[in-house]
Amino acid sequence: MAKKNTWEDCVLAIDAGTQSIRAALIDFNGNIKKIVKTEIEPYFSVQLGWAEQNPDYFWKTLCATSKKLFSDKSIQKDSIKAVSLTTQRNTMINLDKDGKPLRPAIIWLDRRKAKAENWPPAYLKYILKAINMYDTAIYTIMECEANWIAQNQPEIWDRTYKFLFLSGYFTYKLTGEFTDSTGNQVGYVPFDFKKQEWSKDSDFKWKMFPYITRDRLATLVKPSEFLGAISKKASKETGIPEGLPVIAAAADKACEVLGSGCLSPDIACLSFGTTATIETTNSKYVEIIPFLPPYPSAVPGAYNTEVMIYRGYWMVSWFKNEFAHNEMVLAQKKCIPVEVLLDDMACCVPPGSMGLMLQPFWSPGVKVPGPEAKGAIIGFGDVHTKAHVYRAILEGLSYALKEGAIRTEKRNKIKIEKLRVSGGGSQSRCAMQLTADIFNLPAERPHTYETSALGAAIDAAVGIKVFSDFKSAVQSMTRVADIFEPDKKNSKLYGDLFENVYMKLYNKLKPLYEEIREVTGYPPFYSNEG
Repeated sequence: MAKKNTWEDCVLAIDAGTQSIRAALIDFNGNIKKIVKTEIEPYFSVQLGWAEQNPDYFWKTLCATSKKLFSDKSIQKDSIKAVSLTTQRNTMINLDKDGKPLRPAIIWLDRRKAKAENWPPAYLKYILKAINMYDTAIYTIMECEANWIAQNQPEIWDRTYKFLFLSGYFTYKLTGEFTDSTGNQVGYVPFDFKKQEWSKDSDFKWKMFPYITRDRLATLVKPSEFLGAISKKASKETGIPEGLPVIAAAADKACEVLGSGCLSPDIACLSFGTTATIETTNSKYVEIIPFLPPYPSAVPGAYNTEVMIYRGYWMVSWFKNEFAHNEMVLAQKKCIPVEVLLDDMACCVPPGSMGLMLQPFWSPGVKVPGPEAKGAIIGFGDVHTKAHVYRAILEGLSYALKEGAIRTEKRNKIKIEKLRVSGGGSQSRCAMQLTADIFNLPAERPHTYETSALGAAIDAAVGIKVFSDFKSAVQSMTRVADIFEPDKKNSKLYGDLFENVYMKLYNKLKPLYEEIREVTGYPPFYSNEG
């Protein structure tokens, strides 16, 4: 007699982030039925500023994570209807003709720079400078991983058959196909962000990335479309049933936005992750910062406007490592996450951190903030402790995201009415409340912390026709669990600090940052010399 299926139909969502790889079974009500998480070493560094990891390490970790999930014999595999995949952005892999990695993957955190060589020509250089785009163009050329590899490891580039994002590599390992989602194309490749396809041959991006040829790139499909099927080899290595369809999703940030239920520009998604972002979903192509494109959404044909704080909630890890040794020891004794103790500590500090103000530019930007930017903490007095510094970090990140919200509203021409907050930092009640207070808006926390995996699952659910459209899928699979209402008194205090102090900090300190950069050479200057 056949065993009765007591499992609800679901999809397998694989989420390969910077800190971990997750495998989650998610049903069509958005419930996580089972999840396995494996921490990873984000990168190794053989030279200062480099960040690399072996592609095989990523794949073996994915396999081990998936196999651990399926070691639960109660899981009925015939309930799994599809697989979807979301990964960290802009991690690049070179494969040879046999599909084997030629070198370690270059991780998105990598800081090496290529040379701009002979581009742009003099006439175009003049035009780019006139429209204030020259520094952006040079920065883009120098950030391109393919440019660096071709210039410094030409023998590797000559043997490169495919140059893929981590998402494309995983898709190949799962299906044997060199396909990828348009939703994953966030990086330094000749991609037309407006049309969401590889650039036309006449596009000047091919001049900026001269070593990349079209045949080295993956075939693209849209989110919710078919990428391939789980191969026999992949099934053996991962435990995923052979033949299951793999449905295109998008990069982790885009999936977070979708998994948080943000489908329109009036709902902003704040990601409190390694990189902190504020994003909206828009059917129109809108550049929040001129010449910096919106990224592809996990909804096909839509765009995610994004303002990014590069080091974001990495600063919490920085604080732990530098100042919270006692708390880490105590947390270990109590068998609780150290973040619980830090949260309690921050909640004991009054709003505004007794005048301590932090500007969270621990890593420079390219336009806003500029490449000369540095972090700053001002307002120290003898009353301040490390608890004040920790709360000032949380407040500083929210101030920066609020500035991003103002830019977003101005460019979208639509007022933000709601906040949805995801990422590891969203588990902090203190961070959630002060965010509501600083924005003077309710801060909503989704029903699951795993919004990136949930967004990928929504793509799969639409792709296999469980839902006819994304609106109905989001209505069924997402919901708000907690709402943090702003405190009027605190919002008034934060409003005054934001307008009268924070918004003036960067412009007042910018000349000093430039002097520091001139003297020390850090952050580096971008030029044709590299």
